[in-house]
Parts: sequence; C-alpha cells; structure tokens
Amino acid sequence: MRLIIGISGATGSIYGIRTLEVLNDLGIESHLVTTEVAKKNIEMETPYAVRQVEKLATEVHHICNMAASISSGSFYTDGMIIAPCSIKSLSGVANSFNQNLLIRAADVTLKEKRKLVMVVRETPLHMGHLQLMARVAEMGGVILPPMPAFYHRPQTIDDLINQTVGKVLDQFQINHNLFNRWHGM
Repeated sequence: MRLIIGISGATGSIYGIRTLEVLNDLGIESHLVTTEVAKKNIEMETPYAVRQVEKLATEVHHICNMAASISSGSFYTDGMIIAPCSIKSLSGVANSFNQNLLIRAADVTLKEKRKLVMVVRETPLHMGHLQLMARVAEMGGVILPPMPAFYHRPQTIDDLINQTVGKVLDQFQINHNLFNRWHGM
C-alpha cells in the first residue's frame, strides 16, 4: 500500500503525525507533503521537530515541487489523507486551484478516483465552509472532521487522537488497534 499524507496549516498537526507513526509501524509506504504553516504548527503544538516528522515518512516532497511523483496520476497510490486540513487547503481542493503540491496531489487523487480523506479542522463552520465540504464530497472526497467519540471511554488526549486516526485508517481498510470498537450493549 502507498499513501500520500498532507499536513496543512490548520491546528491539529498531531493528527497527521500520529497517522505517519502508525503507517510507519505498519510498514506502509507514505509520501509526505507539508505546508509552511504546518511546519510552524508542528513546532508550536507538539514536542516534535519537523525533521522528526519527516523521518516517519518513506519520502518527503517539497510543497513547491509541482514536478514531484505525487503530482501525476501515473504515479499509483492507494489514496491521500490530509490531516489536519485547513479551510484554505479545503478551498483549493474544492476549486481545483492547484497552487501547491498538497492541493495538486489531492486534485490528482480525486481525478484518478482514488480515496481522499480530509480531516477538516475548523469550528464553528459557516455556510461557505459547508459548501466547500459538500463540493469535495460531491467530487468523491471523504470529509472526516476530528469529532471525538466517547463510547470507548477515552482517558487521555491520545485516546481521542487515536480514535480519529483510527477512523481515517478505517477508510483505507487498514487494520489497527487504536481504539476499542463498539460491540453493542
């Protein structure tokens, strides 16, 4: 399996980092592209240095490299995850405005009918945000906001993060043990 991981400038960079950690542990090939604001957020929000995060990926692509392998549909992937996804990146994808490699890779993912999962991180949402999400969903993307569940009785912030990352991985049928699944009452 080969996945593209985008980390954009929204708060919540830990979602992308944890996704990379799990993929790395599972031996799944990952291609990372981060925005400049994402790099600042990684340093500000987490104990990780950007270099540490990049080492989790199989390959790292510069945001400005529009000739990177992931910019072409002929480079086969199983899909893409943008975690977190800023409204700016959501807007770029919704409008096919390929101003950087992250948006271009997402656009390619959609045009090739591959799975695109966007962990949109904004609240509250106004009608413009909702319309952008609807547009991406109509194009085949999956909008997966990091909304915590509590049936698994989370005890820590990591439990909440892992549940969201687990839901993302479920979209690709990747087996994991990040949270306890619901088995009924």
